[in-house]
Amino acid sequence: MSETKSKFLEVYSVLKSELLNDPAFEFTDESRKWVEKMLDYNVPGGKLNRGLSVVDSYKLLQDRELTDDEFFLASALGWCIEWVGNRVPLPYFVKAEAFSQAHNYLQAYFLVLDDIMDNSHTRRGQPCWFRVPKVGLIAANDGIILRNQIPRILKNHFKGKPYYADLLDLFNEVEFQTASGQMIDLITTLEGEKDLSKYSLPLHRRIVQYKTAYYSFYLPVACALLMAGENLDNHTTVKDILVQMGIYFQVQDDYLDCYGEPDVIGKIGTDIEDFKCSWLVVKALECCNEEQKKILYENYGKTDSANVAKVKALYNDLNLQGVFLEYESKSYEQLVTSIKAHPSKAVRAVLTSFLGKIYKRQK
Repeated sequence: MSETKSKFLEVYSVLKSELLNDPAFEFTDESRKWVEKMLDYNVPGGKLNRGLSVVDSYKLLQDRELTDDEFFLASALGWCIEWVGNRVPLPYFVKAEAFSQAHNYLQAYFLVLDDIMDNSHTRRGQPCWFRVPKVGLIAANDGIILRNQIPRILKNHFKGKPYYADLLDLFNEVEFQTASGQMIDLITTLEGEKDLSKYSLPLHRRIVQYKTAYYSFYLPVACALLMAGENLDNHTTVKDILVQMGIYFQVQDDYLDCYGEPDVIGKIGTDIEDFKCSWLVVKALECCNEEQKKILYENYGKTDSANVAKVKALYNDLNLQGVFLEYESKSYEQLVTSIKAHPSKAVRAVLTSFLGKIYKRQK
């Protein structure tokens, strides 16, 4: 484990201790143990890339090593992002360090609820939180608790900062955008109303832009920019580049779901079975003839391995691997051109760092 990640995790321990002793609520031993178990199960797992990105971005913007206080604050924001993104899932029938920590909390909250809505079974190699014995639908309330811990962190560590109000506005806006993107995704794939004719590249882009790009790519950098004293209204170009990067990232994800090696990507892809509005299926619909379209309509969204095999065979007939490689090359060139055109050397360094982490990734 890197020194940065180790220090980042130390900040989580500090923030957790503060929340478990929040004077606004009179904890019993039982409730404190429940919340601590819920936090440890849902928040600090995974790669922590979103949260750590706040620290890395702020360091690049400052162009120097961070002081201990700066590292803590950036990490706290990063954890806020992780807090929301690791949301507690609901079952289908219910249908730079302080900154970085805030980001982690946001992610936990999203993932917990996402798993419930998707009726998922596992998350990061372990049962989804709502499937843990004795948890069940209490996970829905746990998700609400995770969400409400974010403003507690921000109040405790940023209330006196000149950018405090901007932080609150930023997190509220990105949460709204992400939840709205999730809504579009869910209502597009309503059980019993599966209709491939709804799927298109504009719809895919819209889902990805709101559900993934703002919170995974823009939010960490926006946090770092605010810490650096920047006005976000002056960085709309940065937002546009990061949103494009987020869309490219999700297209990679859709591609790897079908063509990635399960032992490398850490899961067996199920986008075909789950009737996902994947980039691959919308490109197939765009490229195929009427006979091929009939094959898609008859087999996409079915769990039988024979149906899945027919869809994958059609993808191969349409050379979607080649189509993806061409898309990846063009996307990379466009992003590099946009980054080079930015007038700030520090901002260029941040954007180049983000792009370098995802270009031609295999997992």
